[in-house]
Amino acid sequence: MDFRYKGKGDVTNSVSLLISILIRYPEVAKINFDPDRQVLRFTFIYSRVLSEAEINALREKILSSIEVYNLLENKQPQVINLDYKISENLTMIEIQRDVDTLVQEEIALMVELFQQYINKNLVTEEHDQLVDEDLVVQEELIEHMLESVKTKSENKRLYAFREEGRVLVFNK
Repeated sequence: MDFRYKGKGDVTNSVSLLISILIRYPEVAKINFDPDRQVLRFTFIYSRVLSEAEINALREKILSSIEVYNLLENKQPQVINLDYKISENLTMIEIQRDVDTLVQEEIALMVELFQQYINKNLVTEEHDQLVDEDLVVQEELIEHMLESVKTKSENKRLYAFREEGRVLVFNK
């Protein structure tokens, strides 16, 4: 998978984090980093329009699972939100999580939950499957970059998404 960074300056830890998440998890359609609020926004795309009842059921399942995970990990997240937007025949579902309490295992949990609840209609980009060794490396990199972003005050508002087998990152 190829990636491009469209911004000024070096590739920062937050840029590396977004790239690693998109490479590791093809189910994540796009990801934003808001440095002011220290929030990551994960966007998943559902290939049809979900009804209000379906959205509410999905919201309940996903958010309660994330809350239980954090309870078991003895963490108190500051931001856990699920929002959605309907565009043409798609439903874009966004999960917002504060960086301070987010860990790689929770990202894996989110992706797994989406695979379970809306698997056949979850839009993913086809790509070469990473071998198990590469998956572990990407997961370790995500964890390392998350820890780094927590301790450094990066002020770049970033937006990353996939397009035709490439990961594109923009500094907004």
